[in-house]
Amino acid sequence: MKRLGDILVNKEPFEEILMGNEAVVRAMVETGTKVVSSYPGSPTPEIATAIYSIPKDLRPFYFEFSVNEKVAGEVAFGSAVNGNLSCVFFKSVGLNVALDSFVQFGLMNILGGLVVVLGDDPGANSSQNEQDNRNVYKMSRVTVFEPASPKEAYGYYIKAAQFAAKENTVAVLRLTTHVCHARQKVKFGRFEPGSTPYRTDFDRENGPYIALTTMALDMKRQSIKKLHQAKAYVKYEGLNTVHLSGDSHGKGIITSGLSFLSVMDVFEISKFRADILKLGMVNPLEEECILSFLKDHDEILILEELDDIFELQIKSLAFDNALTTKIIGKICDEDYIGEYTPDRTMATLARTWPDMVKMPENKGVFPFEVPPRPAQMCPGCGHRSAFSAIKNALDKEDVTVADIGCHTLGYMPPYNIGEILMCMGASMGMASGLALFNDKKRVVAFLGDSTFFHAGLPGIVNAVFNKHDVTLIIMENNTTAMTGHQDHAGNDIPIVGVLKGLGIENILSCDTYSQAKLTDIVKQSMAAKGLSVVIAKHPCMLKFTRLARKKSGFVQKHISIDQSVCNKTHDCVARFGCPTFVRNPDESVDINTDLCIGDGSCKPSCPEQAIGFGRGEK
Repeated sequence: MKRLGDILVNKEPFEEILMGNEAVVRAMVETGTKVVSSYPGSPTPEIATAIYSIPKDLRPFYFEFSVNEKVAGEVAFGSAVNGNLSCVFFKSVGLNVALDSFVQFGLMNILGGLVVVLGDDPGANSSQNEQDNRNVYKMSRVTVFEPASPKEAYGYYIKAAQFAAKENTVAVLRLTTHVCHARQKVKFGRFEPGSTPYRTDFDRENGPYIALTTMALDMKRQSIKKLHQAKAYVKYEGLNTVHLSGDSHGKGIITSGLSFLSVMDVFEISKFRADILKLGMVNPLEEECILSFLKDHDEILILEELDDIFELQIKSLAFDNALTTKIIGKICDEDYIGEYTPDRTMATLARTWPDMVKMPENKGVFPFEVPPRPAQMCPGCGHRSAFSAIKNALDKEDVTVADIGCHTLGYMPPYNIGEILMCMGASMGMASGLALFNDKKRVVAFLGDSTFFHAGLPGIVNAVFNKHDVTLIIMENNTTAMTGHQDHAGNDIPIVGVLKGLGIENILSCDTYSQAKLTDIVKQSMAAKGLSVVIAKHPCMLKFTRLARKKSGFVQKHISIDQSVCNKTHDCVARFGCPTFVRNPDESVDINTDLCIGDGSCKPSCPEQAIGFGRGEK
């Protein structure tokens, strides 16, 4: 069986079943993309995994993980204005971090072309919100392609790269979660390795690249012209497609992306048919094809996830052209929330045309309610040990401020730590505000080691400069664990050195498995004035055990419980909360050996010392 990395740089045309994220990497290879940058975030991290699967000496482009999305975008942009076709990719909320630079990209003459691959997340599958970035694309006046499948993700990247390089501009490839993660058999083209060197052709005469005074307005005019060129391009390439049903009864649907596939799924299980206009370019909208579709139908349903971006523009277009077509869009608050899965699409069609679409009877319904599965930290996670220890150092009135990462799950029972959360790096700023004039409550902020470099430093610098009384606990696990164990700057730049360089004197650290010690140093830190820092260290055990299993001679350990000693106080379950513990109907506690990694971090949780290693292990 061929390795993914070998497949992605195969020189001959081939067909293969690949994930959407993996198909995008093959498109990078075929288009001659020269520089790729990123900050990891779901649903796009498998793009980086696929890139890393290509041996470095065979990889036809430069790739880096930058410290955050803003820097990643700027690296790709800098390479592109040098004349290299470049790409940056990250997740939906990553655009918020990159926005200060992103909104300028459409104004610039980008010599080599720049593709921004963005993983939007309808349904908030792995994000703190489900923001609709189409609002940002419209404001930024950038061209946006939206595929519905891995096959289209591959093809649309190629189209986006061609357009960006031809027009010296930026183009966005808007992926959504299930397009990123779906698998499909895709027919790929030829890859012809070249020896084209990286270009360094930046010339100020290709600009302007500095938007001073009236130049900013001229640059805006040029960005608007490029949108007109985008409309001509999508028309020429036929990316907006009409799918005729032959029996539509004057009914039509305008949609895009994965929603289109949901409509097709509904058609397979129902007798209802309507014509469909599938939009492949979602910004700008190409009015000619939309007007033609409107004129050919009596009623139009606009099916789009999240905000009413298409709806408002299409209704305005119909009004300006004095059309009488009935246009049906969102009619209730719930229409702005979540994904258009096939079942929801069926319900929307039935609501819109109840005389023509009937909801099927529910068959095969479970005779019992499936209990919810709460989010869990992995067995052996150092964060669990940290929270167990830190909880012993806190009073009920103390305020704990969360940040983004695996440690966000400290909010869940039994730890209940981290009462407020905004976005990456926000914990220190919020903690500083909470600490002002606060003599009754101590404020503790949490920050991951990757987030420390991503967006945490400005809040730390601010706390030092303004002398805020905050305890910061840095959860150091030596990787960007939540998104798939990517490297970060902390692997080469010691966090302690950075903190000392900022003038912070009160810095304590210990391994989180040393729970009594961690409790003690957190108490010491919270008693100090000004900004104090505790570094709670332990490697990510999911990554650690995966690597350990690959070594020869590996023996899996397991924890056991001495039932003759256990007095059923259940501190192991109720206070430590490792998912490997099983509380039986008779109140005894067992170990689920399928989950247990035998790390022993749970041993301090038992006041009777009934927890130990099994089978004579140590």
